[in-house]
Amino acid sequence: MHRRRLRPAIVALAVIAGLLAPGVVTAPPAAAAPSGGKKVIANLFEWNWPSVASECSSTLGPKGYGYVQVSPPQEHVRGNQWWVAYQPVSYRIESRKGTRAQFKSMVDTCHAAGVKVIVDAVINHMSGQDNGGTGWAGSTYQHHVYPGIYQSQDFHYCGRNGNNDIANYNDRYEVQNCELVNLSDLKTESDYVRSRLAAYLNDLLSLGVDGFRLDASKHMPAADIANIRSRLNRSAYIVQEVIYGAGEPITPNEYTGNGDVHEFRYGKDLARVFRSERLAYLRNFGEGWGHLPSAVSSVFVDNHDTQRDDGGVLTYRDRGIYALANAFMLAWPYGSPTVMSSYTFSSRDAGPPSDGSNKTRDTVCYSGWECEHRWPVIANMVGFRNATEGAGVSNWYDNGNNHIAFSRTGRGFITINDEGSAINGRSYYTGLPAGRYCDVIHGTFTNGTCSGPVVTVDANGWFAANVPAHDAIALHLNARLP
Repeated sequence: MHRRRLRPAIVALAVIAGLLAPGVVTAPPAAAAPSGGKKVIANLFEWNWPSVASECSSTLGPKGYGYVQVSPPQEHVRGNQWWVAYQPVSYRIESRKGTRAQFKSMVDTCHAAGVKVIVDAVINHMSGQDNGGTGWAGSTYQHHVYPGIYQSQDFHYCGRNGNNDIANYNDRYEVQNCELVNLSDLKTESDYVRSRLAAYLNDLLSLGVDGFRLDASKHMPAADIANIRSRLNRSAYIVQEVIYGAGEPITPNEYTGNGDVHEFRYGKDLARVFRSERLAYLRNFGEGWGHLPSAVSSVFVDNHDTQRDDGGVLTYRDRGIYALANAFMLAWPYGSPTVMSSYTFSSRDAGPPSDGSNKTRDTVCYSGWECEHRWPVIANMVGFRNATEGAGVSNWYDNGNNHIAFSRTGRGFITINDEGSAINGRSYYTGLPAGRYCDVIHGTFTNGTCSGPVVTVDANGWFAANVPAHDAIALHLNARLP
């Protein structure tokens, strides 16, 4: 949690935009990267538990998503803004997204669909309400008093800036001992606080949760997180929110011993390249750009924070170019990718579609909910990612500008044309076995058939095709026709 040069609207997106239409569809070890062959995470931001369960069965499992990331499940302050979920009042699994029983049912349903569950866990702080109040499930609280959980001695009071708030991100002490936008900052060096936070995470593990996204990790020393993790009852995937800041003393690299770390530079750099630079520059994207090592990097085109802040990232509003950027992310073997799934908003504080009591409504895709994870370009490229897991990059091609192509050696091939005009009459070397392949950018492969164009790769691994402006072609072994 943290509190565009845009190019002209792209008009030559007929194919891609058409695909966006609805209906197509001891200390346990840190899990340093999502385990198994299905590593793509879908972040169903602010979805309620019955809707997440349904989506695991209908879409996430069938499309090959390995994980679903869900929003904070603990009791929170009242209100309709999105950020109320990031202001805990107690650790009861009772929120506007559903009850404990609904949460448990969701986890079980997702597991049955082959999808693991990551919880967005808020462990740096409690609420930011000066006058206290009553939480969603009826718990009373004050800014630094949470009956039966924490008392005033369990919080930091840094004594700076007139209100204990962080003002100077170049001061390590201040960032980790003052309050993030008035949120009561937990004393995570305290043995009691550590044990209470571990008890919350272990309760979630008892409900079947597979991992945690640790919110505001930058505001806790890495050693504090390591200690809390050491108290978990079993191994869990860990990804930490540590926002890189140029010249700041706290860096994402400090946290890699605990698990994965969000690489916030990835989305900003990718957006800049797609908007105003050259795709040819992506040839060494990732570690070659000074980003975190791939094995501990969690990447995304946008997330719930960056799409609200003026961070220069691509979002659902960018439509076709956003789909292409996600296609690149899912094709490129750097980091563990998360696909964002948003609701429509015009105000940065706006909460999800809700009823009169601020209880989150069931998700209806394309009606108040953007559901980017269902956009066929993105959803079909999850299968590409799964089919090419572990394969390196070969056969790189670029025209020095905005037309690129590369293979995931022996398993997949993609070409992206982000030029302003079509690339016609060109042949592409894929390195794939001869055969007929579904172009998963434009079609869905199901039961040996393709709903879109079929590309024939010859005995030497080549195919010929025309690629329209701002469009792509992607092939992989798991979408090869009989």
